[in-house]
Amino acid sequence: SRTPPQEEPRASSLPTIPNPFPELCSPSNSPILSSPTLGQGPPREGASHVVKVFGEDGACRSLEASPGTTARQLCETLVRRTRALHDHSWALVELHPHLALERCLEDHESVLEVQSSWAPGAESRFVFRKNFAKYELFKSNVSLFPEVMVSSCLEANKSMAHSELIQNFLNSGSCPEVQGFLQLREPGRKVWKRFHFSLRRSGLYYSTKGTSKDPRHLQYFADLTESNIYYVTQGKKLYGTPTEFGFCIKPHKVRGGVKGLKLLCSEDEQSRSCWMAAFRLFKYGMQLYRNYQQAQARLSQPPWIGPTPLRSVSDNALVAMDFSGCTGRVIENPSEVLTAALEEAQAWRVSWGAGGSGGVPLSPPRCPLLALLGQKKTTHRYSLPAACHSSPLSAAIHRTQPWFHGRISREDTQQLIGRQGLVDGVFLVRESQRNPKGFVLSLCHLQRVKHYLILPSEEEGRLYFTMDDGQTRFADLIQLVEFHQINRGILPCKLRHYCTCVAL
Repeated sequence: SRTPPQEEPRASSLPTIPNPFPELCSPSNSPILSSPTLGQGPPREGASHVVKVFGEDGACRSLEASPGTTARQLCETLVRRTRALHDHSWALVELHPHLALERCLEDHESVLEVQSSWAPGAESRFVFRKNFAKYELFKSNVSLFPEVMVSSCLEANKSMAHSELIQNFLNSGSCPEVQGFLQLREPGRKVWKRFHFSLRRSGLYYSTKGTSKDPRHLQYFADLTESNIYYVTQGKKLYGTPTEFGFCIKPHKVRGGVKGLKLLCSEDEQSRSCWMAAFRLFKYGMQLYRNYQQAQARLSQPPWIGPTPLRSVSDNALVAMDFSGCTGRVIENPSEVLTAALEEAQAWRVSWGAGGSGGVPLSPPRCPLLALLGQKKTTHRYSLPAACHSSPLSAAIHRTQPWFHGRISREDTQQLIGRQGLVDGVFLVRESQRNPKGFVLSLCHLQRVKHYLILPSEEEGRLYFTMDDGQTRFADLIQLVEFHQINRGILPCKLRHYCTCVAL
């Protein structure tokens, strides 16, 4: 008997049509089913992914990142594309608005790994902004670790100075044992209780009996190596924190929601800064110091390599100008610049030796030659306008400066400075809300923001700006700012870092 031939599948007789969406047929390769942006797993090796970064103005920019892209590399890309001034204070901030949590990514952290840990559908985002406090740990470590909060200073090493002790910890990449009272929110309740916490080599503990360090009274609280530490930005509104200085320990396994968060609250900003710095040292150790060294090394190198170097807005504003007429004009001829600089220097030697105008101390004017060469710290300034011709340019030139923020409120000013780092010398200039003709210099000192009123005054046809009732007068706000970047004057500290926002 003859076996009939097997019928071939009907599909084989049809012409082959290529699948236009092959990635949708394989869940393992589908960007929709396995995208790390949806929190479904770590990024695949060799594949590039889109990362959205927001500016402080809410604008967004999409960037392509590989699995090995670090926060520092992404920041450098954004600095180049926005033509911002290159320094190591730019940072990538992880923001969770629905939880009121934020933290600054360390330079070595993988951007895609952080993004893959977000809960699907959450409002989490990256924000590109300044953070002057990121490396303050290695600059002002004594003020960051107060003696009363470091156990080693209280119990032993009496012969060793506090600064030397802290420096020894930083040099070894270890964290000092920090202790102090913190408010703790009970899980599942809005009740806060005060406990004495201790950060030891084995982890974070709190005492169930006062300040006792007896092992019977110490309760293990959190594993910091498997957690991230966040600032709480709206603690009173969302969590009912006793003070505004809240922070949170968020374990890696907690993807979204309040459940699983360990909420803490300090008595003041100094205490919170100390705990946050100690947590960073505990988790990353020497890696933090290596990040700082690499950042310092980058500053000593030319920022860009190419035929056309990128310049910041403030650099582009450094041009030689002549204010001897009714209005200012740019001096384009280098020979004229040199002649004007020499004439001005000679004139100011005479006027400065005579004590200025009427014996009132005036800061010397900017020198056009030095301004053309881009010198940032110099006591030389432009010539003042003639007494009978008050230049309108000098009254409005500050609007081109990155440190001027226009009509920003006092509350928004304190929030902006707080976001960019409560470091001594961080400042901005804004318009006064109470005095329509005045301005306000907002300055951070000892982790507090102070506000100084700048008032305009006119004498003999000249417009001046002063902060001390005319004892020290300046031709414009730029002159005032540059003077206090070199001299403290009536301020508690010099102006070091200006708050700025870049448009993405």
